[in-house]
Amino acid sequence: MSAPEITRASVGLRSERGPLLLAVMLSIGLVAIDATILATAVPSVVDDLGGFTSFPWLFSIYLLAQAVSVPIYGKVADLYGRKPVMLVGIGLFVVGSLLCGVAWSMPALIVFRLVQGLGAGAVQPMGMTIVGDVYSLAERAKVQGYIASVWAMASVVGPTLGGIFADYLSWRWIFLVNLPLGIAAGWVLWRRFDERVEPRKHSIDYLGAVLLAGGGSLLLLGLLEGGVRWGWGSATGVAILAAAAVLVVAFVAVESRTAEPVLPLWIFRRRVLNASNSGSFVVGVLMLGLTSYVPLYAQAVLGHGALVAGLTLASMTIGWPIAASTSGRFYLGIGFRRTVLMGAAFVVAGGLLLLRVSADSALCELALPCFVMGIGFGYVASPGVVVAQSSVGWEHRGVATGTNMFARSMGSAVGVAVFGAIVNSRVAGAGTAGTVDLEHLAAGVLAPAIHAVFVCSAVVAFVLLLSGLLMPRNAGTQPAP
Repeated sequence: MSAPEITRASVGLRSERGPLLLAVMLSIGLVAIDATILATAVPSVVDDLGGFTSFPWLFSIYLLAQAVSVPIYGKVADLYGRKPVMLVGIGLFVVGSLLCGVAWSMPALIVFRLVQGLGAGAVQPMGMTIVGDVYSLAERAKVQGYIASVWAMASVVGPTLGGIFADYLSWRWIFLVNLPLGIAAGWVLWRRFDERVEPRKHSIDYLGAVLLAGGGSLLLLGLLEGGVRWGWGSATGVAILAAAAVLVVAFVAVESRTAEPVLPLWIFRRRVLNASNSGSFVVGVLMLGLTSYVPLYAQAVLGHGALVAGLTLASMTIGWPIAASTSGRFYLGIGFRRTVLMGAAFVVAGGLLLLRVSADSALCELALPCFVMGIGFGYVASPGVVVAQSSVGWEHRGVATGTNMFARSMGSAVGVAVFGAIVNSRVAGAGTAGTVDLEHLAAGVLAPAIHAVFVCSAVVAFVLLLSGLLMPRNAGTQPAP
């Protein structure tokens, strides 16, 4: 017996989808805000708990937990339904937030961030999958714009709230504020999302899940901390990446033999999914390049304050939802392939504009490339998720969505490693690392070092054209198998 197709009837009347969409947006918004809200409060956290050398793990452990759990949640959702997985994700996120809010030490806070990350790994892909289940292809175009706007607002609201809580209340409210919002989102999903999944016998791929989590964790750990906590060629760095490779090979071997693999290998034999996932990977790489170094360039090189630097990056998050909300008109009219290629062209144009930025540039000359690239991201990422969901049936939609999100997380980790290595090598090569203040570095070293990141970003942008060309011409026009 095949798995049932979830349609709009599964949530009752058309008018009842509104509260469900709001609950999904609220859930995703919590995850999106949490990705940025802590950054501005790090000094307050360190003053209170100590552990300055350990605070980067507050971000790394969250990313690790979120990335490696996404494909596993996707498979479980295809077996047992989206609703229980989404509720478990919200529950873990709320519990993790509560524990973070009462953390008594930096190690405890890091562990509780792990719990939060495990919850976030379910919330984002399940939210996107529920949207794919409940809304039609044409309707999804508009809804994707709403989802993109959540991330746009979060990128501005997150750092602002973090600063307000740290300065006027307590950094603990960064986490405690998630409790009522998360509970409200879970309650609406519980009441409004009437999912009908016929019970079937399943064989759970426990070994595959363990190997994927272990291999993915070690790979991301090696990429995130390589060149930071240990050298790329050190015994520790080589051992971690080698162990990751062994576990990934073992995972592939297991998945090729198990009856119900947690990450089916057929995903990598579908051209449309390869195109969508490769585009998501590159978007993840470029996003980290902009997010990490555009504000630093605006502050350390162009001489602006932190608030202005953040608003410069916000130009990207303005362009993204504009493109995402209008992308449906394009892919329904000219097809997914041409829409993704159009988005890739915007990203390339933004990358080329970024090459013209120098230490003498006006702030608008830095914000404009970010805005243009944000438009490109919207025309690549949103159609990529929609076409991935549309190319498979209900029983595989969770895996398809989860794999797309996993690809973006992996791209982010690679971006952190590559761009960080570029900047660190330039600073170290100048013989000034750790010996002068930031102002001196900005004048003599940081400007060309970050500009090298801009050059690399422009080159990587051309890879998006390849992912667009990989997309089949009839993508999205064939019924899901």
